[in-house]
Amino acid sequence: MSKLSWKEHISFDPNICHGKACIRGTRVFVSIILDCLAEKMTDEEILENYPSLKKEHIQAALQYGAVLAREEILPLIEDQG
Repeated sequence: MSKLSWKEHISFDPNICHGKACIRGTRVFVSIILDCLAEKMTDEEILENYPSLKKEHIQAALQYGAVLAREEILPLIEDQG
């Protein structure tokens, strides 16, 4: 069994959803899935509300969120105190 890769399920296309991260083949934003999870919706509730999604899409959204949380953002200008 191969490990799920978020890159297989999430797309960024300027012509779809304004280039925001969405589940490939749908118009469901990754942020919507993460918001649902933050509101303590179960996977089953999310799948019921968004029938175009599959369970692996929810896992991919979580993986992508984790990648973003690890991203380092460095200031462009040093604080001169």
